[in-house]
Amino acid sequence: MTRLDAQLTFLREADKLKSVDRANLLMDLSRVENTAEHSWHVALCAMLFAPDFPDVDADRAIAMLLLHDLVEIDAGDHPIDSVFDADQVARAEAAAATRLFGLLPANQGATLAALWQEFEAAETGDARFAKLIDHCHPMFQTLLATHPHPEHVAVVRDNLATGRASDLGQRWPAGHAAVTTLLQGRRGVGPLWDRLALLAEADRLKSVQRATTLFDGSRNEFTGEHCWHVALFALVLAEHAIRPANAARVVRMLLLHDLVEIDAGDTPIHAGGDPAVQEAAELRAADRLFGLLPADQATEWRALWDVFEAAQSDDALFGKALDRLQPAKANLLTDGGNWPHYRVTRAQLDTRVGVKIRAGAPALWDWLEPRVDAWFARTRSAVF
Repeated sequence: MTRLDAQLTFLREADKLKSVDRANLLMDLSRVENTAEHSWHVALCAMLFAPDFPDVDADRAIAMLLLHDLVEIDAGDHPIDSVFDADQVARAEAAAATRLFGLLPANQGATLAALWQEFEAAETGDARFAKLIDHCHPMFQTLLATHPHPEHVAVVRDNLATGRASDLGQRWPAGHAAVTTLLQGRRGVGPLWDRLALLAEADRLKSVQRATTLFDGSRNEFTGEHCWHVALFALVLAEHAIRPANAARVVRMLLLHDLVEIDAGDTPIHAGGDPAVQEAAELRAADRLFGLLPADQATEWRALWDVFEAAQSDDALFGKALDRLQPAKANLLTDGGNWPHYRVTRAQLDTRVGVKIRAGAPALWDWLEPRVDAWFARTRSAVF
């Protein structure tokens, strides 16, 4: 097995996190959240509030949050209000970490395992910040809902009074004040509340359905969990960029790149449609969504999104390559996935997928192309 084979095996296994359900509900109360989309939302939350913690390396914390719940693939989720043996869970999670990070090349697996262990120990400033965001995010998610679920509100109250958030007033006074205000049924004003407004809007991305399925074909993927998965691709595959990439910057791009689908919806690349109409809709969405943020952060996030969309910088080219690779891999694992539905030809796949991947990460296309060719040859469907 090559180094790239091992990395892609790990990323295939990571896809299973999309099938691990949590106790938390989406903010519209339509369904329970899964752990992959939680990991995306909490990483986005860290991006939002990092400016309030200038001594923290936010990119390290974001990487921790992309990884922190991978162990739930084996060990499952354990809600804070449930009864469980903490030592037993810790052992199960440690075993899961050994197995999952062991799928990677040895040096990379050791690096990511150490980052996960740092998060678990919560002894460094970066890990404490990541833990803080992970503890606050479910409370914000519950209380920012239009009609918060009463049982979940009760869990937040208990958590704030005697649970893992009981010291929030010391760790993050402004966050404690915001949770308290929300528990009183009120909202505030100011930069923190502007960020919370975007966090709440971002939750809607978990309900935007994509044409691509999960890697096991069990259901269609939602855009929030896609953003988590492709950001994880960036963390793992950065060495394969056509030129040295700033992996942390690419991760940030990919965490926010599809926020515009909240308003503009997902347009599958093989579905046709008018690109100009879609572009106009996405620009309007970017204006509205990034406009919710404090002015300086709005400018920063919009600029990052614009760079990604322009696909001219090395980082953006690599991010675009990963955004094409992930669904192509899903399609290959599900006997073509949506390719037969859209009557995709081999030439069209090269134009829509191959060109983008070669531009940002030709080594990844070198891996993918023979598998694509084998699928088309096997199905004898150069034209459907």
